[in-house]
Amino acid sequence: MTLDGKVIAITGASSGIGRATATLLADRGASVVLGARREPILEQLVAEITAKGGKAACKATDVRRRADLEALVDTAVERFGRLDAIVNNAGIGPISRFDALRVEDWDAMIDVNLRGTLYGIAAALPVFIRQDSGHVINVVSTAGLKIVPTMGVYAATKNAVRTATEALRQEAGPSLRVTEVSPGMVSTNFAQTITDPSAKKTIDGQMRDIGMAPEAIARGILFALEQPAEVDVGSIVIRPTAQG
Repeated sequence: MTLDGKVIAITGASSGIGRATATLLADRGASVVLGARREPILEQLVAEITAKGGKAACKATDVRRRADLEALVDTAVERFGRLDAIVNNAGIGPISRFDALRVEDWDAMIDVNLRGTLYGIAAALPVFIRQDSGHVINVVSTAGLKIVPTMGVYAATKNAVRTATEALRQEAGPSLRVTEVSPGMVSTNFAQTITDPSAKKTIDGQMRDIGMAPEAIARGILFALEQPAEVDVGSIVIRPTAQG
């Protein structure tokens, strides 16, 4: 299979998994439409992709704002004529113990990880319905598969997305594919969003010791996208071999 002619929108595309995914999919022939808050970094990535002969566009996107997701999808359609897939990848992880009472951090994770994904789905579905084809890929986390201290609210947001993803899959019918990808420990800037010093130190150490390159997750996303139209890869879990 090939991604030639496919148009794919990616949130959280300025770094980490999103950036790696954008680069890989563009290398495989897709036209990528990149969304993140840091527009100068997006513009630089677009320049890098196009310099290699790829096709890319970008739109400043804060997934907490529904209008931004709609604008990202509109950019894809206006620039490339359609939208074949959306990768809802943007996420934050200011994790902490419950008794730290970092309620503002809880709210932020709900807004970005859960609400932002739902906004992405809501923006893409009308296009997919009109085309009678499309693919929703939601990036969740193994934190929702093995619950550990400090990860309570983060895991809850990811498991909420997991639940929504499965319900969407069942509702989707024969022309819409739906996939959830659960990364384990990945070497990204995830720890930069952690406000609790102890939790940040722990995650920094784990990333340094066993973290995978973001490209490992990008290859999983590519695998789901490259399947024939009638094949739906529902769930992919990608962990470091050393992760418990």
